[in-house]
Amino acid sequence: MLRFTAAPLFVHCRGLRRCAKDGRPRCAPSFSQAENKLAVDSFQQHSADVQKIRKLEGWVLFQSTAYVENVAALLRDLGADGKLIAHVLEQCPEAVLCSPEEVEAQTELWTSVCSNKNELLKIITMFPSAFFTRSDHTNQMANIRYFRGIRLNKRIIRKLMAAAPQSFSNPVEKNHEMIHTLKETYMSLGGSESNMKIWLQKIISQNPFILLKSPRSVEDNVMFLRDRGFSSKELLQLLSRLRGLITELNPDSVQATLEYCQEALQCSQNELKEIILKCPSIIYYSVSTLADRLNGLLKAGVSLSQIKSTPTILELTTQIVMFRIQKLRSCGYDVRTGSLESVNGTKKDFEKSYGRLQLREERPLFNPVIPLKIKDD
Repeated sequence: MLRFTAAPLFVHCRGLRRCAKDGRPRCAPSFSQAENKLAVDSFQQHSADVQKIRKLEGWVLFQSTAYVENVAALLRDLGADGKLIAHVLEQCPEAVLCSPEEVEAQTELWTSVCSNKNELLKIITMFPSAFFTRSDHTNQMANIRYFRGIRLNKRIIRKLMAAAPQSFSNPVEKNHEMIHTLKETYMSLGGSESNMKIWLQKIISQNPFILLKSPRSVEDNVMFLRDRGFSSKELLQLLSRLRGLITELNPDSVQATLEYCQEALQCSQNELKEIILKCPSIIYYSVSTLADRLNGLLKAGVSLSQIKSTPTILELTTQIVMFRIQKLRSCGYDVRTGSLESVNGTKKDFEKSYGRLQLREERPLFNPVIPLKIKDD
C-alpha cells in the first residue's frame, strides 16, 4: 500500500465556487488574489506547462492546499518517467487537490481490479480524472463487488471505472436496476441463458455509459422498434448490433429517419427492415446527414440498388466516399458498374481493396522471363 505524507501548500484564497461536475469547492480567481506560488513552482519542477494549466484549469493554481509532490510520487512508484508525470499533471491538474488519504483509498480500490502497476499506470494516463476523484469510496467498492458477483471480468470492470466513473459513484441499486432490465429484455426476446453473460459484457463494454441511463429508455425503445414491425428475433439482432446504444434512440428522430429512407431509397416496408438489419446505425443519423450522404453517392453515379445492397456505405461521410472513389478510378475501377464493397469498410479494409486493384493494374499480361508456349501448326 502506498502511503503519502500530507504536504499542504497554503495561500490566502477568497471566494469559492463549486464545480458543476462534482460539487467540489474551488476558488474563483480574481485580480485581488494571488496564485499558490508553491504549487506553481512544483508544477514547473515537474516540467508541467503552467501556461496550459492556467488556460484550461486555472482555478487549481488558486487553491490554498495542493499535493503536487504526492501525485508525482505515486506516478513515479507506478513506473512513470518525468515526461509522463508532466503529461498527467497537465491533463488533470485538479489531481493535486486530492489528499494523500483520498489517493491511497483510490489506489487500493483500483488495485483490486488491476493485475499490476503497469496496468494501473496505463489507466491513470488515459483517464486521470477517473482515478483522481473524491467519489464515495463506499459506493465504488459496493459496485465492484456487485459486478464481480454477476461475473463481469476485471477487464470490463476497469473499462467501466475508467470510461464511466459516475456509474461507480451511484448507489449499487441503480446499476442493479439497469442490469436487471437488460437481462429481462434479452430473455424476453428469445436470448439464451447460456449466452447471457457474454451478451451482457459485450453490451456494457460497447457502451459503458448505458448504466447512467434510465432502464425505462431500454423498454420504451424496444417497444418502439417492435411497433415498427420488427420481430423478437430481429429485435434481439438489433439490440446486439446497436453496440449498447439502444438507450440513445430518440423515437421521433428515428421515425423521421425511417420515413425518409423508405421514400429516398424507394423501398417497401420489408425492404427497409432488411436494410436496417444490415446497417442498424442508420437509425441514429439525422435526415439531413443521410440526405447529404445519399445525394453524394447518387452524384457519383452510384445507383439506388447498389446502395440498398450495401447500406453500410451510408456510415461513411461524403468526403471519405468521394476520396475513395477517386482513388479507385485511378486504378481503372468504376464504382458505377462495380461493387460498393471496394469503397466500403474501415480505412484498413479500403487500403486492402485498393492494394489489390493496384496489383491487378501493374501485373503484366505475360511473364517476360518464361517463353510463351506456341503450338506448331
